[in-house]
Amino acid sequence: MSKSPRHFILFRDIPLLYGRVPKVANSSIKATLCKLLAHRPDGGIKTTADRFWRENTHGETQLVTPQQARRLRSSHFSFSFVRNPFDRLVAAYNNKILEIEDVPMPMKTMGLHHGMAFDHFIDIVCKADPELMDNHVRPQTEMLLCANKLVPKFVGRMEHMNDHWRRLRRRMKLEGLPTLGAIPQKNVRREGRNDIRILFHSTALIDMVIERYEGDFNRFYSDYSVDILLDGRQLNKLPPLQRGVVKAKKRQRAQLSAWARGALCHPNRVT
Repeated sequence: MSKSPRHFILFRDIPLLYGRVPKVANSSIKATLCKLLAHRPDGGIKTTADRFWRENTHGETQLVTPQQARRLRSSHFSFSFVRNPFDRLVAAYNNKILEIEDVPMPMKTMGLHHGMAFDHFIDIVCKADPELMDNHVRPQTEMLLCANKLVPKFVGRMEHMNDHWRRLRRRMKLEGLPTLGAIPQKNVRREGRNDIRILFHSTALIDMVIERYEGDFNRFYSDYSVDILLDGRQLNKLPPLQRGVVKAKKRQRAQLSAWARGALCHPNRVT
């Protein structure tokens, strides 16, 4: 994963966009989206890589910027998922700094290295030049907003993945899109979230993250207190963020009505 600004996967033959956010069930969602491809992808590149969606789908997909995705809002349905910023940073630290000896190049460019202390990791990430940030630690609003407007029409929360995924599947059916299957469990590495409070042991660390990721907290997690987000407890269930539901329902009713009129008038209609 690089620091590429092309954060949305655009399907060529389906009016669908996915705003991919690393460390937010991104691998699982991409694995599910592969089933929408008409042709078997070429081998050699993992579906988790941006390069796969750019080069390995026989032209069925491409990567586009939030600006390009927003221009398609009237013709395409777009979705994404977000995650508690504290939890997402811990996941990125565990996976990219502790587990992997050869830290990804964009992270090396930021000054991050294998085995570094969490406090040092947070200090560098929160003070990093936005142009140099690796997407695993880039604020989610920087990937999903354009001109301070949320691009996806549906934004679920990873904390309510099962429920919000079911809601996404219903919404896609309403939009007349292919139905997605159940989401697989990919790259699940942690049991529980007790490590969040342990790692964020000082007010200074917490304040740095709140300041750097202010947009994420305000846009996606304003209904929860900082203490609740740090505790790693199960969050009270809230609905996903959605736009355009009323229009989609009206469009579906109009289509069903037109179909019914056509069927009733069809001379060969079988009852």
